[in-house]
Amino acid sequence: MAAVDKPNYLNPRVLERIKRLDVRARLVVEGFVTGQHKSPYNGFAVEFASHREYSPGDEIKHIDWKVWSKTDKFYIKEYEEETNLKTTLIVDCSKSMGYGREGWSKFDYAATAGASLGHLLQSQGDAVGMITFNTGVKDVLPASARHNHLKEIVHVLEETIPDDKTDVGEAFMELIPQIKSRGMVVIISDLFADIDVISNALQQFRLRKQEVIVFHVMDHDELDFPFEDNTRFLGLEDSNQIHVDPRALRKSYLEIVEKYQEKVKRTCDKLGVDYALLDTGEPLDAVLTRYLAFRKRHTRKGRAR
Repeated sequence: MAAVDKPNYLNPRVLERIKRLDVRARLVVEGFVTGQHKSPYNGFAVEFASHREYSPGDEIKHIDWKVWSKTDKFYIKEYEEETNLKTTLIVDCSKSMGYGREGWSKFDYAATAGASLGHLLQSQGDAVGMITFNTGVKDVLPASARHNHLKEIVHVLEETIPDDKTDVGEAFMELIPQIKSRGMVVIISDLFADIDVISNALQQFRLRKQEVIVFHVMDHDELDFPFEDNTRFLGLEDSNQIHVDPRALRKSYLEIVEKYQEKVKRTCDKLGVDYALLDTGEPLDAVLTRYLAFRKRHTRKGRAR
């Protein structure tokens, strides 16, 4: 019998057939771990410096089973320092995030990315929270490590319908005071906003000592502009529309998009914010890889202080 290829659960085309967001998130993380051939969690959450013999009352989860297999004795890992952070996922649910000509919308991709990160964070024992926004803050779920907290996050994402305009300046000024403790902020948005507004909003997070990652979500149409026939384009967040030959616009459009992306990247770099462009047609392992790489740098920086 011919071998049957296993589905690639990092591929949006495969994932869009799975309706339940919690199942999608679990499959993304499991697929990512399998693809790495070894757990990516090692070294990203808590590292230990030494061992001591097990004493009654110690938590079993801290037993080093590799040492036990060699010595037939129970030893507990003694931790050098706790590096677990409170992470807040900030997910854009404005109307422009509802765009998607084929398959997933940008919001579907963002919601799956956010839920997958939440699943990964919970697996590491981290506290995770979530805030959704458009013209202002919509839903707020404070960071928690409770077992059922991820279900609450997933439920909110599943019930959210992208609507209204993006107002990064207003929304971020409203939500920044709600993130009270120092930690990590993960922004998942198409960043439909003036670059100065984005810069000021990100700066406010950095002034409050937040570590920040920006996942810039864009539909493949927005990046490639594949349209050829005369097309009527509708405004994503307003009622404006224009009927044009897209071939006459493609070059200038792509130049504008590229310049805007470069401005966002330079702004993030200047402020010490990690930036990653997410193409909705690309596998989701980019999200997890970028997060873990940033987390590792953060951990090392914390030890160097």
